[in-house]
Amino acid sequence: MPRYKLVIEYDGTPFSGWQRQLNGPSVQQSVEEAVEAFCGHPVRLHCAGRTDAGVHATHQVAHVDLDKQWRTDVVRDASNARLKRLSVAVLSAEAVPDTFDARISALRRYYIYRILDRRAQPALDAGRVWHVPVRLDHEAMDRAAKALLGHHDFTTFRAAECQANSPLRTLDRLDCRREGAEIVVYAHARSFLHHQVRSMVGCLKMVGMGRWPENKVGKVLAARDRSQCAALAPSCGLYLAGVDYPPFG
Repeated sequence: MPRYKLVIEYDGTPFSGWQRQLNGPSVQQSVEEAVEAFCGHPVRLHCAGRTDAGVHATHQVAHVDLDKQWRTDVVRDASNARLKRLSVAVLSAEAVPDTFDARISALRRYYIYRILDRRAQPALDAGRVWHVPVRLDHEAMDRAAKALLGHHDFTTFRAAECQANSPLRTLDRLDCRREGAEIVVYAHARSFLHHQVRSMVGCLKMVGMGRWPENKVGKVLAARDRSQCAALAPSCGLYLAGVDYPPFG
């Protein structure tokens, strides 16, 4: 069966997450139904990273197997024709070998987290940023973040329901940058634990507010104790922003 790699963008606000579920609409179901409508048979999408309810994506990657060859522009445009009323778009479709797997083949995943730290609430970006109504010290946050770089046991930053076999992960980048009126957190790794990015951002926010000293982030990492983590940052500020793969050839 011909396999296609899809790059998908979505606003996660109206969805219960990426994965199909019984308690609400999902991104996976929306795209699967759009593809099924033009190809005429049931399909199953497999994604690079399942996002939670309210999490967004500028570059989610999924693969899907179809019964016959289609032009890639037809796959993209026919899917989008049925997604117009939803906050989902297929940015590109590409024919790939059947050895390509959107999740297993991924070499690195890129997330960003947006924090709007001003007194006034967001009018245009409501639901797309974490609004913190006080000015944060992004430089202190950035310094504190460096304690998390490298290969560690991230149990402190792992959701209780995380299904990963091991809490060990290697974090390649964790930077906090002020960009205009926002602080943007950049997190890069081959893979992340469930809620890892939001947990890390929640702790860095405590540093930015001056409620935690910078060295506390390293201490809560070393504790390997979920109860030591700060409150989870809300899903609205998180974006899956890219996935790297090896060359198909």
